Amino acid sequence: MCDISSKLVIVSGPSGAGKDTIVGGLLEIDDSFSLSVSATTRPPRLTEKNGENYYFLTVKEFEDKIAQDGFIEYAKYGSNYYGTLKCDVEKRIQNGKTVILVIDVQGAAEIKKLYPGVLSLFIMPPSRDVLERRLRKRMTDSEADISKRMCIAKKEIAKSCEYDYTVVNDDLDKAVSQVYNIIKKEIK
Repeated sequence: MCDISSKLVIVSGPSGAGKDTIVGGLLEIDDSFSLSVSATTRPPRLTEKNGENYYFLTVKEFEDKIAQDGFIEYAKYGSNYYGTLKCDVEKRIQNGKTVILVIDVQGAAEIKKLYPGVLSLFIMPPSRDVLERRLRKRMTDSEADISKRMCIAKKEIAKSCEYDYTVVNDDLDKAVSQVYNIIKKEIK
């Protein structure tokens, strides 16, 4: 087993803060970074590929991996499980990668308990209004969903002080550069 905490980076923030876009920028500029792929029991969507978007497991397979301590974190949302496979993260790290894990604040808290030395970054929207505009611009959520996401965002932002660094995403290129510089400074 390798030391996961020395090469693992947690990136959290509310929906609409730009986490995935920032991490996508990091992956484009530095091939030493690798994005962790989560496992789930939900069925794949039409464009999703096993091992690329998610590892798609049956409930039995997922629960077997739970029993075998095969996850660094997992949760059940509705009727589906989601989690981060320990073997996948370890394999990426053994291949010399710094593994970036885009995860919610609850999952981040679980990982920080297991691996206290892990680097954690919180991506902050510039304001509540900007966050709401970003969510609306996606045109994928109902009004009820947007309201729910905004309530969740308030709770998540309150937890930002529990992270090593907070980066405000008011300018994408600047935010990517800041996150990149933090990771390069902290991960040896």
